[in-house]
Amino acid sequence: MATRRTQAERKSETRTRLIDAAAELFARKGFHAVSAEAVAEAADRTTGALYSHFGGKEGLLLALLEVWKQRTVERLTAEIHQLPDPAPHFAAMWEAITAPAEDRGEAWLLLEIELWQHGARDPVLGPLIARRFAEIRGQLGEGLADWAEATGTSLPHPPDETGALVLGLLLGCALQHRLAPEAVPQELVVQALSTLLGLRDGSAGNPPPKEARP
Repeated sequence: MATRRTQAERKSETRTRLIDAAAELFARKGFHAVSAEAVAEAADRTTGALYSHFGGKEGLLLALLEVWKQRTVERLTAEIHQLPDPAPHFAAMWEAITAPAEDRGEAWLLLEIELWQHGARDPVLGPLIARRFAEIRGQLGEGLADWAEATGTSLPHPPDETGALVLGLLLGCALQHRLAPEAVPQELVVQALSTLLGLRDGSAGNPPPKEARP
């Protein structure tokens, strides 16, 4: 048992070292400019270990983006059920995509695009990336549906459609923001998300104001 645990720990350490090395190199140089050998060398591991754990650079990129996604999801959903106004949550979602972060710099969006390009051209990788997008849509839709139930809000679309629309809006706006930030400010994105979800003035869970009595 002790030997199996030690072996499992070694495998986990190797996986973590490869992902961390890929995060630094991909973020700094871009996916295409970095070889599998360079990642393995930076992680002080062999190229064989990289292929054993991830099947290649594309699998490593998938694993890296999954780690980033999970960290972001955990951070964003920590307090969503306590927010009667979703605007701060929408703003946090936007910042998670567009603002530099310690573990990824500004690389998240660029690497997502590179991964999508691979999937659009590769019949083997494509279904894996499609499944990943489906998981993201599901998490977005279910999270917003849970929030709507907790706050007594009625959303205009079922969870799966809500996730697809929110993800599409965020990514589409992020692509434009990457080249022209002033054209797509955060306030515009928050307002667009609120409109998409049928909320009033970027807020929900609050009844409409009563008419003044004479």
